[in-house]
Amino acid sequence: MGAQIRVYRQKISSTTSMRKIFKAMELIATSRIGKARARVAASLPYANAITRAVSAVASQSEVDHPLVTEPAQIRRAAVLVITSDRGLAGSYSASVLKQAEGLNELLHAEGKEVKTFLVGRKAQAYFDFRNRPYHRVWTGNTDAPEFATAKEVSEALLTDFAAAYEEEGGVDEIHVVYTRFKSMVTQEPTVVRLLPLEVVEETAASESDLLPLYEFEPETEQVLDALLPRYIESRIFAAMLQAAASELAARQRAMKSAGDNATELIKKYTRLRNTARQAEITQELSEIVAGADALSAS
Repeated sequence: MGAQIRVYRQKISSTTSMRKIFKAMELIATSRIGKARARVAASLPYANAITRAVSAVASQSEVDHPLVTEPAQIRRAAVLVITSDRGLAGSYSASVLKQAEGLNELLHAEGKEVKTFLVGRKAQAYFDFRNRPYHRVWTGNTDAPEFATAKEVSEALLTDFAAAYEEEGGVDEIHVVYTRFKSMVTQEPTVVRLLPLEVVEETAASESDLLPLYEFEPETEQVLDALLPRYIESRIFAAMLQAAASELAARQRAMKSAGDNATELIKKYTRLRNTARQAEITQELSEIVAGADALSAS
């Protein structure tokens, strides 16, 4: 009986220590989610402006540019998968990887080759464990992304997009798989095709708003050459910021749930320990009474 009580005490102690860790990680995520959401909000004005500019150039000019022209045949697609570097965020990374798997199956079913780019150690570990090939990987600071990383990713993708299919690494389209931050409760795994260009307004705007008219100097093609790479950089960086906010929100929610479960376990083990202790006391009293009865009888 005493050994059983010691086991319950050890479980209570270990669970209490784990609850402290969960609480600390929840507080850290809670303190950082505000800054992550602020960065997402701060990136919107530039993203909106450049999106409207690219929309105007693409819709108001008839130009045969590789970044806005659908190829006759799409033979190879690049897929950028954005996950996290760390775990303890619930199903955050698993949901993104599941979405990426669905996209890969769809592309293969359409007869397209897939060239994979990864962001985050979770995606790298997933592909390494299954011995699946990937072209490049970027890790570090997924919960606080830097623009330099987004620019490096953009340059790698655009380099492959500009290369011919016959050349090593040439791709005909680019997809991004990431988690869109909607609220502290809702984060949605999302697939977006970046190239060939599909301009999507990501912020609420009045349908009556007209795209601005532009005069191009010197040529529309040169304007697109300068504008579209910056547009792709802003879209990738915005996706990374959205993913960072989603990761922190998922971790805060997962750690709160884990802390609540730890509290329930502590209550359960405490009740079991008290029950075992009461049974031990009852047994000791019964032995004392039995011994006293035996002495008086003799």
